[in-house]
Amino acid sequence: MAIPSGSGTEVLKRTTIHAQSNTLSSFRWDGTMATTGTSTYTVPAHHIITVISIVFNEQANTAGQFRLIANDGSNDIYFLYKEPITSAGTFVWNDRIVLTAGDKLQFNMEASGPVMDAYCSYIDQDWS
Repeated sequence: MAIPSGSGTEVLKRTTIHAQSNTLSSFRWDGTMATTGTSTYTVPAHHIITVISIVFNEQANTAGQFRLIANDGSNDIYFLYKEPITSAGTFVWNDRIVLTAGDKLQFNMEASGPVMDAYCSYIDQDWS
């Protein structure tokens, strides 16, 4: 991605993943909800995504563990690995993550049983 030199926009947005199980899913960056089990959504060309926070909530009344992963197209970078969550529990990730074109932000449950929702707030800098 080139350094922006023209005009662009910077907009606060949100995205969600509903009923995530042990299949890997990627967050979408176009303002729509991700399809659970689809792990191919990437940051679009000429966009910089700054994740502000992600709220995770376990929905199946089953304790478990989950993962939060960034993929740069070649490598998985684990932010959370086997992070425990209690039955009907909530976990808030509020460390900033910067993603650029082609990056994916993914999560899944470690095993079947627990089901989670995720609500992600982010800033989308669009230089297209």
